Amino acid sequence: MNPSRFNTAVKFVILLGFISLFADMTYEAARGINGPFLRILGTSGATVGLVAGLGELLGYGLRFISGYIADRTKKYWMIMITGYVLNLFSVPLLALAGYWQIAVLLMITERIGKAIRNPARDALLSFGAQKIGRGWGYGLHEAMDQIGATAGPLLVSAVLFFQNENYRMAYGILIIPAIIAVSLLLYCRHLYPEPEKLEVRTKAITAKGFSGRFWLFVLAAVFIALGYADFPLIAYHFKSTELLGDPAIPLFYAVAMATDAVAALVFGKLYDRIGIKTLLAAVLLSAFFAPLVFAGGFKLALAGMVLWGIGMGAQESVLKAEIAEMVPPERRGTAFGTFHTAFGLVWFAGSLLMGRMYDSSILSLIIFSVTSQVVALAVISYLILKKNLIR
Repeated sequence: MNPSRFNTAVKFVILLGFISLFADMTYEAARGINGPFLRILGTSGATVGLVAGLGELLGYGLRFISGYIADRTKKYWMIMITGYVLNLFSVPLLALAGYWQIAVLLMITERIGKAIRNPARDALLSFGAQKIGRGWGYGLHEAMDQIGATAGPLLVSAVLFFQNENYRMAYGILIIPAIIAVSLLLYCRHLYPEPEKLEVRTKAITAKGFSGRFWLFVLAAVFIALGYADFPLIAYHFKSTELLGDPAIPLFYAVAMATDAVAALVFGKLYDRIGIKTLLAAVLLSAFFAPLVFAGGFKLALAGMVLWGIGMGAQESVLKAEIAEMVPPERRGTAFGTFHTAFGLVWFAGSLLMGRMYDSSILSLIIFSVTSQVVALAVISYLILKKNLIR
């Protein structure tokens, strides 16, 4: 292995990690308080579920278009910069939202910005991660990402605590990490104008379409998404039941994000050793977050958020690493976009259903969530078995 190329790849992955750290500090801090903020503005649980689901629908659904354009044009940096600007600067503008409709529009704009930039970023990350191990590369990036996702909720929690639950000030202060993230992105673009050259290309036969294994993998992922409650609904539950005070809600989110960071590193490293079996273990652990979060008291809800964070960490490291392994470099933007589009469409449907279930029967929400994870486990087990039989 060329030490120079290895060190360059490591630096590139770490710099992308710092960009994500400050980006996540911005928008994940907002996601930690969006649910309670919408309730203050006068919305219902069904509306929160709809907003969360619609945001994920657009935030994932548009990734197919963004990924396809990235592969066709190779304008990875331009697409990323556009997406990050929309993604990040819509957050502090929430401080000016006086009506829930305006807040919803800004929250959805944030998700659209993430949709635009993510396939291009994941493709660029795959070029650098090859040299250091796909699982570890994505895991390291996700860990840095989640340091920001932990710091952001802690920051807004402190603002809410010391400023008498001033949500507008909590949103407004997030302009600082937003500016830092975009500045680092422009600097990274200057240092690595052609990051695709970091990956060593190997000769391979490239099929016109994606493999059957890819589509089975997508099927497993969409069942994970189907029953994975988004945090705004969880936060709405904490607020509605008075299980937690307003400053404590983002703290629980911070715990989940910290768990996410550790899980991404652990499962990413395991992926480089044992492959997709890592995902089986992660989903098995996280499958039962719903009964703990929605039916438990303080301690069980906290345990549920830890399990929720484990699942998120595995999703962000193992799922992406497996796609990068299955798909050649020139098609990865489209592959990530296709994957995330399917993931988002189903997440939207699941969020909408769970929002309605929450208003009528929390027990049905819990059963729905756990059942979808069990089905995902069955599909992942089939993929592992099929791969072993081929060998």
